[in-house]
Amino acid sequence: MVEFAFVAPLLLVLLLAIAQLGIAYNQYLRLTDATRAGARKAATSRLLGDHGAAAKAAVFAAADLDSSKMTVNVTSTDWTKAGSDVTVASAYQYSIKIFGVLIKDGWMHSTTTERLE
Repeated sequence: MVEFAFVAPLLLVLLLAIAQLGIAYNQYLRLTDATRAGARKAATSRLLGDHGAAAKAAVFAAADLDSSKMTVNVTSTDWTKAGSDVTVASAYQYSIKIFGVLIKDGWMHSTTTERLE
């Protein structure tokens, strides 16, 4: 019983750390997938005239993350020419906390480039 009392807090912290890392990895996967979806939207909607607004909206919709912690930039070499590159770059602010103690925070980034159709 005494040995368990010494080891239990350590095991609990380890379990919570694994859970927090899993949450951060899930957020990264969401960000990457949303950036890819935004790049596809930008590549196929070049003639709409909004030049990236639809792509930004697609990223925010697909990510399902806190939009106040997220930034999205859409750039293209030439919006009017098919075959030009469009780049969607997204960033999301994350933090890993265990028992309210900040362990790590920062920005995770994802960038995808597609060709305009």
